Amino acid sequence: MAIRCTPMLCINLWKLWIAVGSWRRLLRCRGARAKIDLMPGEPVVAQTDVAALPAEFGSAAVLLDVRENDEWKCGHAPGAQHIPMAEVPARLGEIDRQAELYVICHAGGRSLRVAQYLQQNGYRAINVSGGMLAWAGAGRSVITDDGGPGNV
Repeated sequence: MAIRCTPMLCINLWKLWIAVGSWRRLLRCRGARAKIDLMPGEPVVAQTDVAALPAEFGSAAVLLDVRENDEWKCGHAPGAQHIPMAEVPARLGEIDRQAELYVICHAGGRSLRVAQYLQQNGYRAINVSGGMLAWAGAGRSVITDDGGPGNV
């Protein structure tokens, strides 16, 4: 299907083409507010910021990094366990049920969804607000698989 947007400017928002001019009516609405609510039945997930995380991770506290492989290779937290988000359901057996799980991604969105899923499956999962961006911003170490300095 070909998309033709002439003579107006169009933007692609999550694979949905919207003519920019059509937004003008929406922007004129006074009093309109955006509010994000949980869907019925969605569990409330505990949140923590990077400053409140343990200094080291081990058997009692696990940092679960759910970013994609290419993100992980660029840099990750020392001692983190890596399971990409899409692989979590198939790899639940690799996650310690007794540990407190701190779930982290790039900015906090994917990790929130994984933490919800883990809670529904009996894990004690806590979402790390701000993700690896906040981790690196707080000055915490980011390494590559060979132990060299990494980046987020």
